[in-house]
Amino acid sequence: MREPTLGNPQNTIAVLQKYNFTFQKKFGQNFLIDTHVLDKIIRAAEIGPEDCVLEIGPGIGTMTQYLACAAGRVVAVEIDRALIPILEDTLDGYDNVRIINEDVLKLDIRELAEKENGGRPLKVVANLPYYITTPIIMGLFENHVPVKSITVMVQKEVADRMQVGPGTKDYGALSLAVQYYSKPYIVANVPPNCFMPRPKVGSAVIRLDRYEKPPVEVADEKLMFRIIRASFNQRRKTLVNGLKNSPELVFSKEEIESAVEQLGKGMSVRGESLTLEEFAFLSNKLCS
Repeated sequence: MREPTLGNPQNTIAVLQKYNFTFQKKFGQNFLIDTHVLDKIIRAAEIGPEDCVLEIGPGIGTMTQYLACAAGRVVAVEIDRALIPILEDTLDGYDNVRIINEDVLKLDIRELAEKENGGRPLKVVANLPYYITTPIIMGLFENHVPVKSITVMVQKEVADRMQVGPGTKDYGALSLAVQYYSKPYIVANVPPNCFMPRPKVGSAVIRLDRYEKPPVEVADEKLMFRIIRASFNQRRKTLVNGLKNSPELVFSKEEIESAVEQLGKGMSVRGESLTLEEFAFLSNKLCS
C-alpha cells in the first residue's frame, strides 16, 4: 500500500493543474490541505483494519488515501463526474478502495452495506459540502442505515448546533434529531486556511456515535419530530401556539393544552426550553 501523497498544498495544486480541474460552486467543493487535520480525523473516527468506511465526497482522494491505509475497505461516493479520472489516478495502487460516481442521497446505502460489509455497520467519514450536511446526516439516521459512527467535517456553527442543549440560541430541531439518534462530540475546530479554496467560515470535525437504542422511548418517532419542528418553526411563539398553528399536526386545542399542562412547566413555556425527554413525554401524551 502506498503512503498518502496528498494533503499538502503543493501536491494538491499539481494534481488540479495536471487535470485542469475547476472547482464547482454547486457542489460546494473545498479540499483539505492539512496533514495534521487528516490524521486527527482518522484517529477520531477510530478506523481499523476490520472497518468498512463509506466516504462521502472524496474530492481528489486526499482523505481517501489516509482512510485506505487505515481501513479494511473504503467505498468513496463522488457526485462530480469530472473528479472520477482524477480519483482513478490518485487512488491507483490502493486496492481496497471502490469509487462510485453517484449522488449519495439517491444511493441505497443499506444495500451497499450488505454488499460491501456483509450487512455489518459502516463507519461514515466525510468532508461535507455545507449546503447538504443536514440532509445527508438525517438521511443516514432516519432511514435506519447500518452505521456505527459518522465523523464529518462541517461548518462550525452546524457542529455547535448539533451538540447544544435547551435554552441556547443554537438549539433547535437539528440538535434534537442528532441527539435522539447519536451521541455527538466536537473533535477539532478547523480554520479556513486548511482548505483550498478557502471557505468564508470556520469548520469543525464532529463525531456522532450511533445509539443502538435511542435515549428516550417514543410511541411514534415521526410524530415526535413533527411536534419538534412545529415548536421551533415560530420560536417567538409559546409551545401551545406553535403546536396549534402547525399544518403538520391535527390535534384539538384542548388536546394540545392538556398535554402541555401535564409537562408541568406552565402554559407560557416555549419549545426551545424543552429537553428531548420532555418532547418524548409530550409526543407520547398526544399519541395516546
